[in-house]
Amino acid sequence: MWVDLHMHSCLSPCADDDMTPANICGMAHLKGLDAIAVTDHNTGRNLPYVKEAADYYGLIFMPGMEITTKEEVHLLGYFTDVGTAVKVGEIFSSHLPRGVKNRPDYFGNQLIMNTDDEVQGIEERLLMGATDLSLQECTEIIREHGGAAVPAHINRGHGLLVNLGLFPEDVEFPVVEVRPELPVNEKLIAGKRRLWSSDAHRLGDILEAVSDLQTDRFSLGGLFDAVSGK
Repeated sequence: MWVDLHMHSCLSPCADDDMTPANICGMAHLKGLDAIAVTDHNTGRNLPYVKEAADYYGLIFMPGMEITTKEEVHLLGYFTDVGTAVKVGEIFSSHLPRGVKNRPDYFGNQLIMNTDDEVQGIEERLLMGATDLSLQECTEIIREHGGAAVPAHINRGHGLLVNLGLFPEDVEFPVVEVRPELPVNEKLIAGKRRLWSSDAHRLGDILEAVSDLQTDRFSLGGLFDAVSGK
């Protein structure tokens, strides 16, 4: 399966405004991808519209989000249905610093967009901050709701190995996301499945058909099993 399982929509303040659900799915289709995940910071409010656009283009869509733990570690959460992902996103959003609002002129817009590129809402909370939840707590919330937890870009800034130096003993991660262009301690990730995604914030950065994920079934279920480490 040709995949890109880490990208941000226009709801993430660090992403371009033209990263709309329709544009993301259209570009993924043009680039020959089979499956995508959209992983906005600490929220899932654009996921229903991405699912609609993905269905139109015949893409397998796995709803997700990128959570920032209180250790400033980025953690990807993946789910099999949009409703659950949106619900979990609201849990994580509620653990962001209270009263901290987005400054669009400084951080960027946080737009909820439908498949016609129409603004449906503007998120006023700053989504880029760290939650007050530990890495273990965030992982437990994801898994309690039937999701898969994958540490993001472990060998880059805000990655688990960069921020913590090693994997914690109290939580197991069978799958990790690795930046292929950066060095990584091979001993620490021995036996783990590796994901490689774009972390795209601009349309042009969405991967071509270059990241091949082996799955038992060509379906959302097969994709989810692969990122769960099954």
